[in-house]
Amino acid sequence: MKIAMFTDSYFPQVSGVATSIKILSEELEKMGHDVTIFTTTDPHVDENENNDKIVRIASVPFIFFTDRRLVIGGMNKAYKIAKEKQFDIVHTHTEFGMGLIGKYVAYRLKIPTVHTYHTMYEKYLHYIANGYLVRPSHVRFLSHSFCNHTSGVIAPGPQIFEILKGYDIETDIQIIPTGVPIPEKVASVRTNIRQALGLSDEHLVLLSLSRLAKEKSLDKIIDAFPHILVQYPNARLVFVGDGPARKSLEEQVSGLSLQDTVIFVGEIQNDDVYKYYQMSDIYVNASESETQGLTYLESLVNGLPVIAKRNDYLSGIITNESLGCLYEDTSQLAKAVIDYVPILNETQKLSNEEKEALSYNVSADKFGKAVEAFYYQAVESYKEKRTNEENPKSSILNRLSFGKWFDKDE
Repeated sequence: MKIAMFTDSYFPQVSGVATSIKILSEELEKMGHDVTIFTTTDPHVDENENNDKIVRIASVPFIFFTDRRLVIGGMNKAYKIAKEKQFDIVHTHTEFGMGLIGKYVAYRLKIPTVHTYHTMYEKYLHYIANGYLVRPSHVRFLSHSFCNHTSGVIAPGPQIFEILKGYDIETDIQIIPTGVPIPEKVASVRTNIRQALGLSDEHLVLLSLSRLAKEKSLDKIIDAFPHILVQYPNARLVFVGDGPARKSLEEQVSGLSLQDTVIFVGEIQNDDVYKYYQMSDIYVNASESETQGLTYLESLVNGLPVIAKRNDYLSGIITNESLGCLYEDTSQLAKAVIDYVPILNETQKLSNEEKEALSYNVSADKFGKAVEAFYYQAVESYKEKRTNEENPKSSILNRLSFGKWFDKDE
């Protein structure tokens, strides 16, 4: 099968969406499929890169979110390439620029579109004019219009599934969690990374690995840390990642006189991520905006227990004390960590069968196979509704006056 993926965010931009797409494309190619990723240009990528698997469309920084890109034009370029490659299906990963181009390409080629709804936008509205310009009602309208004009929608978790049902999405929605590659356990990693950070084996290392952004609630972790230090003076809090909130977080650390116990590592190479999980003792997370839970899964497959705020998705994963624990309210974060430290050794007590079952359930292999099955289902469904009357142009595209281009010969 020839698959075209359309996304506004891809490497070298670091995000859960980019990681999810990379994992999925690699798994699909292992199964013999041909995957091409259509995404935005990036100032850190050579414009003359020779990679027929990644097509970059001209873009500019998004005014409200400058480390993300906004596509400008590119419909005809994308269509001409897609027409030459003769794709079987389009998979969109955004409801905006590249997602609209993906819809256009699918319409012109008369092939089905499936969509992954990655983002809980209500948690990100503060980036756009402090939430005054775009309202939740606008998110509902856009999501309803976009998703209802696809052959199927993938929800990465139960939270997104319930949100989409609340938006009156009528097309088929399936929950397919993003899987993660199963890493090799490297004994020397713990010592090497700790030494590089000035830490010893005696330190209790709490890891936070994510984009440093407001919606991740990282300030809540810093607020809780002094209480943890009272019980465990050898504790150290390590932030891996970068983002717009870094300066304010560093100021918060300074204001609480935690400079000697909190470390900001910055952004790291994707291939090095597993090393920071394997050198840590507990993964901590206070976010309420996670839709895919990639960091939770990465933590678990690296043998690192998770302490995070309870939600439906995590409740189905953290089912054993050896995997971590969940708290109900942010005020309980410090106590959750303090109470969990004495049972850290329990993380080693899973049987080999339990470890294998956990690894497969959250594996990239299972993820790829589930999406592949969804593609075939979408293709069959589309064949039954092949006429233009049964597959109307997207209402979004019509409202943006793109419809007049649809029947124009290239």
